[in-house]
Amino acid sequence: QLQLVESGGDLVPPGGSLRLSCAASGFTLDSYSIGWFRQAPGKEREGVSCINKSGRSTNYADSVKGRFTISRDNAKNTVYLQMNSLKPEDTAVYYCAARRSYYCSSSYKEFDYWGQGTQVTVSS
Repeated sequence: QLQLVESGGDLVPPGGSLRLSCAASGFTLDSYSIGWFRQAPGKEREGVSCINKSGRSTNYADSVKGRFTISRDNAKNTVYLQMNSLKPEDTAVYYCAARRSYYCSSSYKEFDYWGQGTQVTVSS
């Protein structure tokens, strides 16, 4: 059974940091490009970051550039999202997703497998 499991979400104050993890079971992540998406209440799901299959290419939403870093550890079959300088507007459920392609995509519709999400809340 193919499965993605996110972890690491929490309640943090503004300016704080979190590291989200996306672990795969039933398949190897190094065959996929991996994206992080988020969805806040009443808003559409938006792309946050993506790392391509090789790990050599990454991209970020303008709203998180310079604050978030995506990385992958194929030996651990895990992708990470390091989030620094968190803001209240970063509050959302964060999802990781796998795409059977060498290339990333900013569209959630082009991803094949999804995790269940992890809640990130930034509040004082």
